[in-house]
Amino acid sequence: MALEALKASLVESPIIKRGEYDYIVHPLTDGIPRVDPVVLIETTAAMAEVGDFDCDYIMTIEALGIPLATELSIRTGKPFNVVRKKMYGLPGEVNITQATGYSKNALFINGVKAGDRVVIVDDVVSTGGTIWALVEALKKMQVRIVDIIIAIERTDKKAEIERKIGQQIKTLVKVEVVNGKVVVL
Repeated sequence: MALEALKASLVESPIIKRGEYDYIVHPLTDGIPRVDPVVLIETTAAMAEVGDFDCDYIMTIEALGIPLATELSIRTGKPFNVVRKKMYGLPGEVNITQATGYSKNALFINGVKAGDRVVIVDDVVSTGGTIWALVEALKKMQVRIVDIIIAIERTDKKAEIERKIGQQIKTLVKVEVVNGKVVVL
Protein backbone atom coordinates (compact mmCIF):
# COMPACT_ATOMS: atom_id res chain seq x y z
CA MET A 1 0.00 0.00 0.00
CA ALA A 2 2.54 2.58 -1.17
CA LEU A 3 -0.01 5.20 -2.30
CA GLU A 4 2.67 6.98 -4.33
CA ALA A 5 0.23 8.78 -6.67
CA LEU A 6 -1.85 10.06 -3.74
CA LYS A 7 1.23 11.22 -1.83
CA ALA A 8 2.70 12.98 -4.88
CA SER A 9 -0.59 14.75 -5.60
CA LEU A 10 -0.85 15.91 -1.98
CA VAL A 11 2.64 17.43 -1.99
CA GLU A 12 1.69 19.43 -5.11
CA SER A 13 -1.52 20.80 -3.53
CA PRO A 14 -1.99 24.55 -3.06
CA ILE A 15 -2.85 25.95 0.38
CA ILE A 16 -5.40 28.70 0.95
CA LYS A 17 -6.19 30.50 4.19
CA ARG A 18 -9.68 30.26 5.68
CA GLY A 19 -9.25 32.53 8.66
CA GLU A 20 -6.41 30.96 10.61
CA TYR A 21 -6.96 27.56 9.00
CA ASP A 22 -4.54 26.37 6.28
CA TYR A 23 -6.89 24.64 3.83
CA ILE A 24 -5.37 22.08 1.45
CA VAL A 25 -6.96 22.20 -2.02
CA HIS A 26 -6.74 18.66 -3.42
CA PRO A 27 -8.69 16.74 -6.06
CA LEU A 28 -9.93 14.08 -3.60
CA THR A 29 -11.05 16.66 -1.05
CA ASP A 30 -12.30 19.40 -3.38
CA GLY A 31 -12.71 17.92 -6.86
CA ILE A 32 -10.35 20.52 -8.31
CA PRO A 33 -8.39 20.98 -10.40
CA ARG A 34 -9.52 17.47 -11.51
CA VAL A 35 -9.60 14.00 -9.99
CA ASP A 36 -6.94 11.75 -11.51
CA PRO A 37 -8.41 8.24 -11.93
CA VAL A 38 -5.03 6.76 -10.95
CA VAL A 39 -5.22 8.54 -7.56
CA LEU A 40 -8.86 7.54 -7.09
CA ILE A 41 -8.26 3.88 -7.97
CA GLU A 42 -5.11 3.69 -5.84
CA THR A 43 -6.90 5.28 -2.87
CA THR A 44 -10.00 3.09 -3.03
CA ALA A 45 -7.91 -0.06 -3.54
CA ALA A 46 -6.09 0.78 -0.31
CA MET A 47 -9.39 1.52 1.47
CA ALA A 48 -10.77 -1.85 0.32
CA GLU A 49 -7.60 -3.53 1.58
CA VAL A 50 -7.69 -2.05 5.10
CA GLY A 51 -11.46 -1.94 5.57
CA ASP A 52 -13.93 -4.43 7.01
CA PHE A 53 -16.78 -4.48 4.51
CA ASP A 54 -18.92 -7.02 6.36
CA CYS A 55 -21.72 -4.47 6.31
CA ASP A 56 -25.10 -3.75 4.79
CA TYR A 57 -23.85 -0.69 2.95
CA ILE A 58 -21.21 2.00 2.68
CA MET A 59 -22.07 5.47 3.98
CA THR A 60 -20.40 8.71 2.96
CA ILE A 61 -20.89 12.43 3.30
CA GLU A 62 -21.68 14.72 0.38
CA ALA A 63 -19.83 15.70 -1.73
CA LEU A 64 -16.28 14.43 -2.00
CA GLY A 65 -16.89 11.13 -0.26
CA ILE A 66 -19.14 10.19 -3.20
CA PRO A 67 -16.37 9.24 -5.69
CA LEU A 68 -14.72 7.11 -2.99
CA ALA A 69 -18.00 5.41 -2.03
CA THR A 70 -18.89 4.82 -5.68
CA GLU A 71 -15.61 3.09 -6.46
CA LEU A 72 -15.75 1.11 -3.19
CA SER A 73 -19.32 0.04 -3.96
CA ILE A 74 -18.16 -1.32 -7.31
CA ARG A 75 -15.14 -3.06 -5.70
CA THR A 76 -17.06 -4.62 -2.79
CA GLY A 77 -20.49 -5.15 -4.31
CA LYS A 78 -22.01 -3.18 -1.40
CA PRO A 79 -24.55 -0.40 -2.01
CA PHE A 80 -23.83 3.08 -0.70
CA ASN A 81 -25.80 5.82 1.03
CA VAL A 82 -24.98 9.53 0.88
CA VAL A 83 -25.50 11.86 3.84
CA ARG A 84 -26.73 14.97 2.03
CA LYS A 85 -26.38 18.70 2.61
CA LYS A 86 -29.99 19.40 1.71
CA MET A 87 -33.25 18.39 3.30
CA TYR A 88 -35.60 16.13 1.37
CA GLY A 89 -38.31 15.80 4.01
CA LEU A 90 -38.57 12.03 3.59
CA PRO A 91 -40.10 9.98 6.42
CA GLY A 92 -37.44 9.21 9.03
CA GLU A 93 -35.01 11.85 7.80
CA VAL A 94 -32.50 12.82 10.51
CA ASN A 95 -30.98 16.31 10.61
CA ILE A 96 -27.51 16.74 12.13
CA THR A 97 -25.21 19.74 12.47
CA GLN A 98 -21.68 19.48 11.10
CA ALA A 99 -19.14 21.92 12.52
CA THR A 100 -15.63 21.97 11.06
CA GLY A 101 -12.67 24.24 11.58
CA TYR A 102 -13.98 26.64 8.94
CA SER A 103 -17.75 26.09 8.53
CA LYS A 104 -21.03 24.91 10.05
CA ASN A 105 -23.67 23.08 7.99
CA ALA A 106 -26.75 20.94 8.29
CA LEU A 107 -26.54 17.33 7.08
CA PHE A 108 -29.44 14.98 6.41
CA ILE A 109 -29.52 11.20 6.79
CA ASN A 110 -32.12 9.20 4.85
CA GLY A 111 -32.74 5.52 4.21
CA VAL A 112 -31.11 4.32 7.42
CA LYS A 113 -32.76 2.27 10.15
CA ALA A 114 -31.91 0.72 13.51
CA GLY A 115 -29.87 -2.44 13.17
CA ASP A 116 -28.22 -1.46 9.86
CA ARG A 117 -24.47 -2.14 9.67
CA VAL A 118 -22.47 0.55 7.87
CA VAL A 119 -18.92 1.39 6.88
CA ILE A 120 -18.27 5.13 6.82
CA VAL A 121 -15.85 6.37 4.17
CA ASP A 122 -14.77 9.95 3.62
CA ASP A 123 -12.06 12.02 2.00
CA VAL A 124 -10.43 13.81 4.96
CA VAL A 125 -10.50 14.11 8.73
CA SER A 126 -9.13 17.32 10.20
CA THR A 127 -11.14 18.78 13.10
CA GLY A 128 -13.32 15.69 13.50
CA GLY A 129 -16.51 17.76 13.46
CA THR A 130 -18.14 15.95 10.56
CA ILE A 131 -17.32 12.41 11.67
CA TRP A 132 -18.33 13.18 15.27
CA ALA A 133 -21.74 14.53 14.21
CA LEU A 134 -22.38 11.54 11.93
CA VAL A 135 -21.27 8.90 14.44
CA GLU A 136 -23.35 10.45 17.23
CA ALA A 137 -26.44 10.52 15.02
CA LEU A 138 -25.96 6.93 13.88
CA LYS A 139 -25.52 5.73 17.47
CA LYS A 140 -28.77 7.45 18.47
CA MET A 141 -30.41 5.74 15.49
CA GLN A 142 -29.00 2.38 16.75
CA VAL A 143 -26.99 1.87 13.58
CA ARG A 144 -23.85 -0.29 13.95
CA ILE A 145 -20.69 1.28 12.59
CA VAL A 146 -18.54 -1.60 11.35
CA ASP A 147 -15.61 0.53 10.23
CA ILE A 148 -14.52 4.11 9.48
CA ILE A 149 -12.02 4.61 6.66
CA ILE A 150 -10.78 8.05 5.66
CA ALA A 151 -8.30 8.73 2.88
CA ILE A 152 -6.41 11.71 4.33
CA GLU A 153 -5.62 12.45 7.97
CA ARG A 154 -4.98 16.13 8.52
CA THR A 155 -4.91 16.34 12.32
CA ASP A 156 -2.73 15.70 15.32
CA LYS A 157 -5.90 14.95 17.31
CA LYS A 158 -6.89 11.62 15.76
CA ALA A 159 -6.60 9.74 19.07
CA GLU A 160 -8.72 12.41 20.76
CA ILE A 161 -11.36 12.20 18.00
CA GLU A 162 -11.39 8.40 18.30
CA ARG A 163 -11.90 8.63 22.08
CA LYS A 164 -14.71 11.15 21.57
CA ILE A 165 -16.57 8.97 19.05
CA GLY A 166 -15.65 5.66 20.71
CA GLN A 167 -14.46 4.18 17.44
CA GLN A 168 -11.16 3.63 15.61
CA ILE A 169 -10.62 5.65 12.43
CA LYS A 170 -8.48 4.06 9.73
CA THR A 171 -6.63 6.59 7.58
CA LEU A 172 -4.36 6.03 4.60
CA VAL A 173 -2.06 9.06 4.55
CA LYS A 174 -1.26 11.63 7.22
CA VAL A 175 -0.35 15.17 6.19
CA GLU A 176 0.36 18.53 7.74
CA VAL A 177 1.02 22.00 6.44
CA VAL A 178 4.53 23.30 7.17
CA ASN A 179 5.58 26.74 5.96
CA GLY A 180 2.73 26.86 3.48
CA LYS A 181 3.48 23.44 1.95
CA VAL A 182 1.90 20.01 2.34
CA VAL A 183 4.17 17.48 4.02
CA VAL A 184 3.29 13.77 3.94
CA LEU A 185 4.24 12.16 7.24
